[in-house]
Amino acid sequence: MPTPCRSLIKDFSTTLLRGDKIGLLGPNGAGKTTLIKLILGELKPDSGIIRRGTNLQVAYFDQFRNVLDDNATLVDTISPGSDYVEIGGRKTHVIGYLEDFLFPPERARAKVSALSGGERNRLLLARLFARPANVLVLDEPTNDLDIDTLELLEQLLQEYSGTVILVSHDRTFLDNVVTTSIAFEGDGKLINVAGGYEDWKRERAAREGATQKTAARPEATPEARPAAEPRREKRKLSYKEQRELDAMPETIRALEQEQSALQAKLADPATWQQVGVDVTAMNARLEAIEQELLKCLERWESLEKI
Repeated sequence: MPTPCRSLIKDFSTTLLRGDKIGLLGPNGAGKTTLIKLILGELKPDSGIIRRGTNLQVAYFDQFRNVLDDNATLVDTISPGSDYVEIGGRKTHVIGYLEDFLFPPERARAKVSALSGGERNRLLLARLFARPANVLVLDEPTNDLDIDTLELLEQLLQEYSGTVILVSHDRTFLDNVVTTSIAFEGDGKLINVAGGYEDWKRERAAREGATQKTAARPEATPEARPAAEPRREKRKLSYKEQRELDAMPETIRALEQEQSALQAKLADPATWQQVGVDVTAMNARLEAIEQELLKCLERWESLEKI
């Protein structure tokens, strides 16, 4: 028999910024994969608006991992037709890059078919981080990982400068990586949590304790309430506000382009050797751009609510 439709996500609003590492918490079937697809634009919401930043480059490591070509070598899998791979705006020799993933140089020309299960998982991770991306989405990445690979992945995600969206039932791994979480609490209710699973557990216990204390209090005699204020009609955007809202995407795009250019310069060793280059000023400008982007996103959200 057909099952009735249910709302997986209701009345939820949040802002995801560059550099955030977000954990999605909740049981199987809660809607975590659906939320990922909504964020990435693979699904359209039934109601509400999802605003995406410009220049998004997404790399997706899902629980149904892409099949590797057994006949290809490790080098060809990471960088087909080239001995170099570009990481963070800097060219790196592919053999040296594979060493970062615990593959010795003599294994670099080996066929994928010769790899063990743990080595195949490390190769998949190497391919993921070799992609030009500023958003990483990982859906159950720890499944079937050995200890060495798990520790490597944890380190890579902690050092990653882009945005990470992570689903994992490995609570220790998740707590070690994420900076904030979105928790599914049932019946379409989602909440933002600072930190990971343990932080959510403490926060939820505190809420439940407060609810129990409130329920245990004797009912007070109801007092006369002041008359409700007359409902004010929602005002429209002024001409100036509308122009500001229309210009917001281009403003954010320009800031992100400047940000990317500065990050590429700072990642280039030649920059540090040039006479007269003020690296301190470049870093200060990067910090200023982050603040400007945050203000733009907050202003965008406030204008949308008018």
